[in-house]
Amino acid sequence: MAKITIYTDGGASGNPGPGGYGTVMISGDYRKDFSQGYKLTTNNRMELMAVIVGLEKLKNPGCDVTIYSDSKYVVDSVEKKWVFGWQKKGFAKKKNADLWRRFLEVYPKHNVRFVWVKGHANIPGNEAADRLAVEAYQKVDLLEDTGYLADINNESELF
Repeated sequence: MAKITIYTDGGASGNPGPGGYGTVMISGDYRKDFSQGYKLTTNNRMELMAVIVGLEKLKNPGCDVTIYSDSKYVVDSVEKKWVFGWQKKGFAKKKNADLWRRFLEVYPKHNVRFVWVKGHANIPGNEAADRLAVEAYQKVDLLEDTGYLADINNESELF
């Protein structure tokens, strides 16, 4: 089984605001970076997106994956098994349901372990993911985060 280390980070300039994610994947001497920026999104969405992208990029199922993230939102949601309770309840009244559903499609394909790390603590992989995320949302060719836009449109229909 392949052993993969993934460092992830996400951020937004304003919350909501322009945001991006950074994903650094390492296996032995091989390293691959991924990032993308969005016009309007949230920090939590980008933190989760970074994890999803890392897992989706794995070509073969059954990898041993360790994900390092500075997001308590993401790490606790999985490690404390909250997301599985949300899933059973159909993600009723939960933000980012579109991304959590996407995560749950890819998560069971691998042996995944999450490790929370303190952000901006000179952990090279985390610092690299943070740089990728910031650079991504500072670009001019930002994508629409259609899931976020759908969430805020649904909320506005309640009033």
